[in-house]
Amino acid sequence: MEDYLRERFRTLWPAEKNVPLNPLKLLSKLSGKQWAWASLLGGIIFGGLADRYGRKWPFIADCCLLIIFVLATGFCQTYGAFLAARTLFGVAMEDIPEEAQGLMSGLYQSGCPFGYILASVFYRSFKDHTKYGWRPLFWFGACPPVLLIIFRLYLPETNAFKKRGEFQNQQPNMKGAASEVIIAVKNYWQIMLYLSFLLTGFVYCSHNTQDLFPTVLKYTYRYSVSHATLVQIVGAIGGMVGCAVTGYCSQFFGRCLSIIVTSTLGGALIYPYGFTSGPRIYAASFFEKFCAQGFWGIVPIHLMELSPAAHRTFVVGTAYQLGVLIASPCNTIIAHIGLRYPLPSDSSGAQYYDYRVPICALTGCMFAYVIVMAAIGPENLGRNMAEGDIDDTDSVDGPGLPVSNATRMSRPRF
Repeated sequence: MEDYLRERFRTLWPAEKNVPLNPLKLLSKLSGKQWAWASLLGGIIFGGLADRYGRKWPFIADCCLLIIFVLATGFCQTYGAFLAARTLFGVAMEDIPEEAQGLMSGLYQSGCPFGYILASVFYRSFKDHTKYGWRPLFWFGACPPVLLIIFRLYLPETNAFKKRGEFQNQQPNMKGAASEVIIAVKNYWQIMLYLSFLLTGFVYCSHNTQDLFPTVLKYTYRYSVSHATLVQIVGAIGGMVGCAVTGYCSQFFGRCLSIIVTSTLGGALIYPYGFTSGPRIYAASFFEKFCAQGFWGIVPIHLMELSPAAHRTFVVGTAYQLGVLIASPCNTIIAHIGLRYPLPSDSSGAQYYDYRVPICALTGCMFAYVIVMAAIGPENLGRNMAEGDIDDTDSVDGPGLPVSNATRMSRPRF
């Protein structure tokens, strides 16, 4: 362990790579098909099916289920039904040139804060102008997946997946998909466990700074709904910019080092984010979300580079969902601690609480946790996705970590 840590810290700074500084040159390397590529990180079922049957049809099936569950949520009449519908929600970068993978990872992840902006705007529009309250937001949310299904029907599989299918010369079947899931868990449990714990920290940081912050704006600072929404939108824009910038920079400075630097900056901005009001809160929100959402721009490509070629979708999807599951109590923890900080009752006698202290304290701890996990964890910057998919005979260094040629030359492993 001592030798590993010594070697790990020595290699946090990656070897010099010949990557163009101009991001527009990187985007020009993408083909028309790659510009149109879309993908979803599935869980265990869709991850296993995607590795066996390809990304296309599991993606379409996933979108169909998403439409059903979104529509069903809008028609729920009881909290139990609402909770059941929301629970069901739990249920393509392989061909991109190596030097553009970091940038595209960031742009891909920017869709999350952009979706948050759209949700905020439409919720504000629907809430005060319909008699159905929040329900139209879910009904409207069932429309975009239809476009994704149509979009995806006209896209072929990635070249890397097709080449891997030719190499394996296998016909996909359900029994084979199930057996591959078992093999993936047996052989790669260690990297799946590490990625799950790493993503737990990411999820904590992003949701700690996002979910209950509108409550702080509304009841601690007494902002109007429109004012609070504007602050949140500015923060989401910061997250979009952060995703693209950190993903792009990680191609030069390394995935783990970029995560460490972004987390350090995010931790330093916690106090002004939680205890700043007035016009300055826009800047605090922008730059905190730049970090707390921005380091997610590294996550897609970092997870893919660390995942075994033949089980990439399953490992990435399962690790992501496990991380979300482990971090799911974050809002409950903040709300429970916030009970110690009551606010003055309003004219109606309702009691509200100040969540700034628990938000800042827990988020600061999780930023430190992410820094430690990134510092001691593995990295596989520069892995060739296409070659990795063809070569399904990667050796394993320890119980569950694939070792590619690039790994042997440049990165210490578990």
